[in-house]
Order: sequence, then C-alpha cells, then structure tokens
Amino acid sequence: VQLQASGGGLVQPGGSLRLSCAASGATISNYNVAWFRQGLGKEREFVARMSWNGLMTDYADSVQGRFTISKDNAKNTIYLEMSSLKAEDTAVYFCAVGSILTRLSAHYLYWGQGTLVTVSS
Repeated sequence: VQLQASGGGLVQPGGSLRLSCAASGATISNYNVAWFRQGLGKEREFVARMSWNGLMTDYADSVQGRFTISKDNAKNTIYLEMSSLKAEDTAVYFCAVGSILTRLSAHYLYWGQGTLVTVSS
C-alpha cells in the first residue's frame, strides 16, 4: 500500500485545515487507519485512529473535540479535519494503515511521507 499525504500548510491560530491521505495498491476498507504527528525535536505521537469499519474512533486528549478522522472508501482516502488549531499542533503529520487497531505506531504497516502543518501568526 502506498500512501500520499497532502493538505498541510501555514495557518493562523484558531484556523482550520483538512489533511488528506490517498492510498493506492490496496483498498483501505480492509485496514484500520490512523494519524500521527512529530514536532521538531520530539518523538512521533498518536493523534487519531479509526477502525476498518468506521465504527470506532479514538483521539489523543490534546486534540479531542478539535480534530476528526474519517475515510472515504470509494475514494480510498483518509482525512483529518483540524479546527481551533494551536501553535502546539505544529508538526509533520503522518497517515498510517494497519491490521491492528492501536495507538502504537510500531503496529502500523504502511505510512505516508508526512505533510507539514505550521500554526503561527
């Protein structure tokens, strides 16, 4: 599975962005999906995950209520809607898919290349 993330950019505090992650080589309908992020000098951290059937979602406390993960099986694409963005959300965001639904990055099989989100005035 190849994943291509896009949609990052510069946004002011309080603003919104939608990240996309287009998959090819396999259908994401069979996989659990997730977003992680890595700030400068920081370790990669879990942001959000969704079960393969879309029935279960889970968010890091730091983004709960502000971010929404979704996927469109027809378009084979994963999304992360981000609102009320804060400076501390600045990071490279990575999409991932895997067979195990977990917050642990090590269990995800395929990764996108990352897209940079910068929140600054």
